[in-house]
Amino acid sequence: MRLPLFRRESRSADTISTLYGAIVAQARSPCFYRDYAVADTVNGRFDLIVLHLTLVLERFSADSALKHTGQGLFDRFWQDMDDNLREIGVGDLSVPKKMRALGKTFYGRAKAYRAALASGDEGELAAAFSRNIYGGGQPHAARRLVTYARRAAGDLMAQQTSRLAAGIVRFPDPAAVPRATE
Repeated sequence: MRLPLFRRESRSADTISTLYGAIVAQARSPCFYRDYAVADTVNGRFDLIVLHLTLVLERFSADSALKHTGQGLFDRFWQDMDDNLREIGVGDLSVPKKMRALGKTFYGRAKAYRAALASGDEGELAAAFSRNIYGGGQPHAARRLVTYARRAAGDLMAQQTSRLAAGIVRFPDPAAVPRATE
């Protein structure tokens, strides 16, 4: 274990761990699996972590004071993915190949989500969610997830930089988002 030379480095690691923990906790909210029809599988959980991480990283990229923390958060995600692969028994020689596949998946999803959020096109974001999270189906659930993601993105933009830099992040309650109608 590497000991920090300065207390600031330790605080930064604590902040990153706290932020990442909040992202994972939100992504594991039972409401997504029960009410949004996200598959409660390794892939389903991965997809929701990617969605929430993308939303947070977008917020952090909009503020130069958060760029360092954003990079640390991104690095923490990849360390967690590596750790999880090893924990489920992926051999040392296979980990790099699996990490490349996860990287391709992450970057493809993040790019699609960022573009759709930036365009404001609800249909584009719903199509991305339907394709990536729902395997091409669940149009009502995908539209509800769009409403949640837009609300989360707006909430993140409204959160104070100082609070985010201190590791305090809030996400909307997914249960409070109304179900999509036909």
